[in-house]
Amino acid sequence: MRFAVVDDSAVDRHLLVSLLQDMGHDVDVFESSEGVLSKLTKEQYSAVFLDIVMPQQDGYKFLRAIRSHPELAQQHVIFCSSKKTPLEMKYGIEKAGANDYITKPVSRDMVMGALQKVSVL
Repeated sequence: MRFAVVDDSAVDRHLLVSLLQDMGHDVDVFESSEGVLSKLTKEQYSAVFLDIVMPQQDGYKFLRAIRSHPELAQQHVIFCSSKKTPLEMKYGIEKAGANDYITKPVSRDMVMGALQKVSVL
């Protein structure tokens, strides 16, 4: 499978990308949402791992842009955030429209759990 990781934190990005690559997946990495919408329309991604707190455009706004784009409305998006309260996680899925939500720092088990949901789509 092929994934996109959008995260402004080099440490968090590296950990997630390393886990995905160790599992045998291809990963495209982005430090911000700038230019990513265009890339998503040109490439096929099994899922997008998206940070919420980022400069320029936060993950909520970027997810709205994905959902409002006709070609990308069904793109599987997994929020990957340090926001850990049940309320924030519920908001991310129910209100913001993410397909899944994992918290930082990510672990192999968290990533595998999220990937199991992607593979049953």
